[in-house]
Amino acid sequence: VQLVESGGGLVQAGGFLRLSCAASGRTFSSYTMGWFRLAPGKEREFVAAIRWSTGSAYYADSVKGRFTISRDNDKNTVYLQMNSLKPEDTAVYYCAAGRPIVGGLSLPRLYDYWGQGTLVTVSS
Repeated sequence: VQLVESGGGLVQAGGFLRLSCAASGRTFSSYTMGWFRLAPGKEREFVAAIRWSTGSAYYADSVKGRFTISRDNDKNTVYLQMNSLKPEDTAVYYCAAGRPIVGGLSLPRLYDYWGQGTLVTVSS
């Protein structure tokens, strides 16, 4: 199983980026795909998740209304559209795949597979 993130970079506050996570190696139709981020000196933080089968999406309060998670079944790819970026969004963003229950979507330990991460830097 392989998850490969891309799309990170440097952007000014108020700008936007779109992260991609290309998944391969198994069928993910029964999986939930999540995005997490890790900033210096902080713990890994849940950002968003999407049920691959239904498209149901879930967001952390800190990104709700600014970020949108989506998936493309044909390309086996999950996206994170990030708008109105803030300096506090600066982090390494990781894609993950797992089968957590709804109440556990924000728990990294419930995800089985992880990508290598992509760095997002938002300047003020």
